[in-house]
Parts: sequence; C-alpha cells; structure tokens
Amino acid sequence: MGILSVDLHLPEGASLKTKRRELLRVKAGLTRRFSCAVSEVDHHDLWQRAGLTLALVGRSASETDERISDAARWLDGDEAFQVVGSARELVAVGSDRDAAWGS
Repeated sequence: MGILSVDLHLPEGASLKTKRRELLRVKAGLTRRFSCAVSEVDHHDLWQRAGLTLALVGRSASETDERISDAARWLDGDEAFQVVGSARELVAVGSDRDAAWGS
C-alpha cells in the first residue's frame, strides 16, 4: 500500500466554498486517474491551504511506488495550486507481503 500526503497552497482561494469546490475537482481527478482513496486531512478552516492524503494498493512495491510518483507528478502539474510539502510511504500488508515487497 502506498500513502502520499501533500500540503497544498491554493492562491485563488477566496472562501471555504471556493476551496471545497477545488478540492472536489482534485480528489475526483486523483480517484479517477489513480484508483486511490483520497481525503482532506488538514487545514480544514483555512481558505488557501489544504492537506490531502491518498492511499492506493498495488501488487508490488515497485508498481505502487511508481503509481505514487505518477500521482505526485500529476499534482505538481496542476496550475490551480502549489504543492508546498509532501511525504510518501510504502507499507507492506497481507500474507504475501514478504515475497512481493522484498521484506
């Protein structure tokens, strides 16, 4: 399982309503393109900041890491906001994790 957390700066954010509309667009795009789960996890009361975390599941660590990298690149390419911070983590889960994840 791969986890990507990002801090976003939305310079055009003029209200919480504007921010929510933009985040709905971003979350729908991530879900559609990368088959992942996405949630806003931080900065709920700030108009121009947002913390998003996405999680996705893959068959191997390399495949999952590549998909996390693709999602990060997609976020970096969106001109509606700036990614001001990010963190990623790969977590092995399940009974076959030793073989597929090299641990």
